[in-house]
Amino acid sequence: MKRVFLLSLFMTTGVMFSQTNPAITKWLRNTTGITGRHYVSGNSTPITDAVAANVQSVQYSTNWAYITTNCIPAYITGPFLDGNPSLATTQNGAIFKFPLNPTPNTGTPTATTGGNIGLFINGVALFDYRDGVSWKNATNSLCGGPIQPPCTGDGKWNRDAVVAEKGGFDCAKAHPAMGNYHHHQNPSAFNLDLAVISTICDTYPSDGLYVINPSEHSPLIGFAYDGYPIYGAYGYANTDGTGGIVRMKSSYQLRNITTRTVWADGTDVLDGPPVSTTYPLGYFREDYEYVAHPSDPSYLDVHNGRFCVTPEYPSGTYCYFATVDTNHNSAYPYAVGPTFYGNKTAAKVTTISEPTTQYTLATTDFDASALHIKVYPNPAQDFVAIQTDMMTENVPVQLVDELGKLIQANEILQGSTLCVFDLKSVNNGIYFLKIGQQENAKTYKIIVTK
Repeated sequence: MKRVFLLSLFMTTGVMFSQTNPAITKWLRNTTGITGRHYVSGNSTPITDAVAANVQSVQYSTNWAYITTNCIPAYITGPFLDGNPSLATTQNGAIFKFPLNPTPNTGTPTATTGGNIGLFINGVALFDYRDGVSWKNATNSLCGGPIQPPCTGDGKWNRDAVVAEKGGFDCAKAHPAMGNYHHHQNPSAFNLDLAVISTICDTYPSDGLYVINPSEHSPLIGFAYDGYPIYGAYGYANTDGTGGIVRMKSSYQLRNITTRTVWADGTDVLDGPPVSTTYPLGYFREDYEYVAHPSDPSYLDVHNGRFCVTPEYPSGTYCYFATVDTNHNSAYPYAVGPTFYGNKTAAKVTTISEPTTQYTLATTDFDASALHIKVYPNPAQDFVAIQTDMMTENVPVQLVDELGKLIQANEILQGSTLCVFDLKSVNNGIYFLKIGQQENAKTYKIIVTK
């Protein structure tokens, strides 16, 4: 029977807690040798890269976990259709140091910044809302970030990358900054949202880190730079783990404004552009205001998190959630921010300067029948995609005809949720997709019509 790698580790005297500490056990280790893949504009066949994907190693001490990663996902990256010339590029075994015992910040909260503010479990970077662009009142224009020629904005009305750069995100809702591939937002594929706001997946099918399932608590998908975990979009209704599964809601809402002259707290600042079709509400971070909802625990706090019970933390922990709206489109502040809840102690380091234990993996039975699977489009013409839960090993998928003859073989790769069959050379007819092996396989009927 096939085996799937689940996260566990060897006992080490003095650090037995590490056997169950998710900051060690939940990183997606590359155990299959999977490498990154990317699309280029105009070519719907992905190019395989010679760069190991996901996390390469996890080491830990009494107080710290050290994550080594090239910052490349297993899902296909690109293309970036807003003129971004960059590709997702290896970060050459970058080492990220995370606290095993994060602590709340009891003083002035630390603001999130540009660049890395967290790491997803596959070793890909999390950025906050910003892209470095802000309004410059003196020139009545946007300045900073990727805008050329180089200029500096006022920093009063700061552009929201999720809104302004949507056209440059790939199917997984991410893009690179000078090669550093990152998500600003919930890392699920555009085409799986209830209201699809980008059609890039139609031509360049890919996936994301996980698939939103409103009937289940979302998985732990990463850690912020204060060490606290980040979950997907859904959690328990009540903070004690009861009340069923509900969507976690941002407590930030758009302000009722037509001009941009003051912030939500009444601070008078240099004016930004009036609200318009060019600069709609939500285009700038300062278009939002925080409104507490103390009677509804599914609304998150000012940092976009709450203290609650989760599957990995049955005794409770503070955690962030990757917020989405009712259509599963990303909702500000997206994951973490605009300030951290805890003390920001994680960092990217160049060396490990203390003795550590190497994290190892154990195995357990794999059951494909428990997967949540979506097959689309059906009927199919040029391709058919199989989307499911994030895989912790390679899972075989076969396309067979009505007589059981194998037509094509494929895999859902470790750290991915998707595989795609090219049907250009497949004749019209009825076919079956078999996912998994032997008695635990799932079978789906598809129709190919051209």
